[in-house]
Amino acid sequence: MEVYHGKSVLQGIAIGKLYVFQKKESAWKKHSIADADAETVRFEDARGKALSQLDELYDKALSQVGEENAMIFDVHRMMLEDQDYLDAIEARIRTEMVNAEYAVTVTGEEFSATFSSMDDEYMQARAADVLDISGRVVRILEGLDEGGLNTPEPVIVLAEDLTPSETIRMDKSKIMAFVTRQGSANSHTAILARSLNIPSLVNADIRIDASYHGKEAVVDGKDGILIVEPDHETLRQKEKEREAMQREQERLRSLIGKDNVTKDGRSILLYANMGNVEDVDKVLENDAGGIGLFRSEFLYLGREDFPTEEEQFAAYKTVVSRMEGKRVIIRTLDIGADKKADYFHLDTEENPALGYRAIRICLTRPEIFKTQLRAIYRASAFGNVAVMFPMIVSVDEIRRAKAVVEEVKAELDKENKPYGEVELGIMVETPAAALVSLELAREVEFFSIGTNDLTQYTLAIDRQNQKLEPFYDAHHPAVLSLIEMTIQNGHKAGIWVGICGELAADESLTETFLNMGLDELSVSPSYILNLRDKIRQIGS
Repeated sequence: MEVYHGKSVLQGIAIGKLYVFQKKESAWKKHSIADADAETVRFEDARGKALSQLDELYDKALSQVGEENAMIFDVHRMMLEDQDYLDAIEARIRTEMVNAEYAVTVTGEEFSATFSSMDDEYMQARAADVLDISGRVVRILEGLDEGGLNTPEPVIVLAEDLTPSETIRMDKSKIMAFVTRQGSANSHTAILARSLNIPSLVNADIRIDASYHGKEAVVDGKDGILIVEPDHETLRQKEKEREAMQREQERLRSLIGKDNVTKDGRSILLYANMGNVEDVDKVLENDAGGIGLFRSEFLYLGREDFPTEEEQFAAYKTVVSRMEGKRVIIRTLDIGADKKADYFHLDTEENPALGYRAIRICLTRPEIFKTQLRAIYRASAFGNVAVMFPMIVSVDEIRRAKAVVEEVKAELDKENKPYGEVELGIMVETPAAALVSLELAREVEFFSIGTNDLTQYTLAIDRQNQKLEPFYDAHHPAVLSLIEMTIQNGHKAGIWVGICGELAADESLTETFLNMGLDELSVSPSYILNLRDKIRQIGS
C-alpha cells in the first residue's frame, strides 16, 4: 500500500482503478527561418484552427457541464485573440527569425509567468490557461491530435497535469476522479471537476509512472490523499467513509431554505463572493442570502480597452435581476497591484501592494470611476444594490468618493435615467482603517472587512512570499483585535459589519465572530451550507 498527498479540489471518495493519462510529446526544435512573412501566415493558420476547435469544445462543454463552465473556452478564445499576446509572438518571429512553435511556446511561458506572479488566486490560475492555448497552437503546428480516454470502465485519471481542453474531451461517464502532480485548485480544470462533482487532487506528491496503470486506488478528497493498492482493512474503511459522506451531502442539501440562526437565537447573514456574471448560478444553487462581494475588476481584465458603461450596466443588471431583491454588494474597481490591464498604463512599482491601486486610481482618474458608478446606479433600478469602496484609509477618501457619487446621480437625474436607493460602504482592509473605524463608520452604511489584506498589512508579511508561510498567521491576536474593534465601532455608529475575506469561511472562528457581534459572512458559494450547518449547531 502506498499513500500520497495532494491538495483537494473537491471533497469526496472515489474507489477504482488508475488510468495513467500520458500526452503525446512535442518533438519540435527551435530553428532559424528564411521567410518571416510565411512563418507568420503559418502561425495565423494554426490560430484559426485553434479558434475553431475552441468553438467545438464550447458546444461540447455546454451540453455536459452547462453554460457557466463552458465559458472557460470563451476565456481561451479571448486569450487567443489578445493583441498583446499576438503581437509578442509575431515580433519574436520577425525579430529573431525563428519558427512559430518556438515563438508561441516562449511567449506563452512569459505570459504564464506574469499571471503566476500575481497576488490574486483567480489570476494565478490563468497561467495554466495561457499555456493551454499556446500548447494547442503548437500541437496544430506539429500536426498532433488531442488524446482521450481508452477504457471500457470508469477509472481514476492520473496525470502530470490536465488542461481544460483535455478534461472536456474525456468521456465523463468513464471518470471517477482526477489526480494530477501539478495544477491549481483554482484552475479551470479544477472548476470543471467541481462542476462534475468529481473528487480530485492537484499537486500530488506522486511520480507519474506507467506502472501505476490498472492498479486499484482510493482518492480521498476529505484528507487530500491518494492510496495505491490499499489493503483490505483500508479499503473497507474508505467504503464506509464514502457512504457516510454521501449521506452528509444529502443532509446539507436539506438546509436549503433554513435560517442561519444559532440554538440560542443569534442570527447572521450568509452571503456569497463572486467574480463573474456566470457565478450567479452557484450563488442561487447554494441558497446564499445575497452577494457580499461582486469583484467588478474582472469586467476589466482580459481585454484591450476599458469596458463601456453599457457593457458594465448589462453585467450588473443581469446579476441584480437574477438575485430578485436580495442584496448585491458591488466592490468598485480594485485594479492595480497584482491585477493589471495594459490599457490602464500603470507604472511598474517596486512595492505594488502598497502602491497605486483600487480607490487611489478611481479618485485620481474620475472618468473611469464615474463610468462604473453610472452603470452600477442604473442597474440599481432593477434590484437591491450596495456599493463598497476598497482600500479606504481616511474620512477624506470616503467624502471624495461620495462627491463623485452625487455627481453621477445628478447626471442620471438630468438624463431621466432611473436608479434605486444604493447603500454605500467601505472595505476595511488596513490597520489604519480599523483604528479610525469609528470616524469612518459615521460616513457610510456598512463595513466589509477584507481579512486577506488586513492580515498581510497587520503582520507586515507578503502573502506571496513562500518563505514567510511559517510566519503568516490569520488567527494572530492583533488581526482578531482589529476585527473586533471594527465591529464594535461600526455598531456604535449604527451600521452593520461583515467579513468577505478568507477568514469568513474558517469554521474554527465562526462562534468567535458571532460573539463579536458580526452581522454578515460572505464566502465562496460552495461554503454556504457548511457554514449554515455550523451556525445552527452553536449555542445551547
